[in-house]
Amino acid sequence: MPSNFSFNASMSHQIFLITDPRQQIRAKEGRLRLAMLASDTEVLDELISPNFIFTNQFGQLFSKEDELGLHRSGVLAFHALEPSEPDLRGDDQCIVVSVRMKVSGTYGGLEFRSDLRYTRVWRSSPDGTWQLVVAHSSSVV
Repeated sequence: MPSNFSFNASMSHQIFLITDPRQQIRAKEGRLRLAMLASDTEVLDELISPNFIFTNQFGQLFSKEDELGLHRSGVLAFHALEPSEPDLRGDDQCIVVSVRMKVSGTYGGLEFRSDLRYTRVWRSSPDGTWQLVVAHSSSVV
């Protein structure tokens, strides 16, 4: 068994828990991508910290509620989020992710397609739950 997994024998089924913070964040990043594609505000609400701040490639600031509202209203809809060049760095409390993302979708009914680099900061709470606290996107030129 890989060293970044542990087995919880008290469960009736075999469950492998990811204990390596970088592996946990890779899994969270995957859930975040799928939730954004589906505008799944329940999952987004779980993953995003109440103190979240996002600066987009135009310098605009968004809170957690702003982000969730865009998805709930349908103003923002992603059609594709294609990650590449992931780089994760950090420790047991904080992981910084840099990832290139080819994105497409609609915003306010207008289609968009961009090549962006996202930087995201994930923080672990005292109970071990990871949440996204900061995100920033920049255009790749």
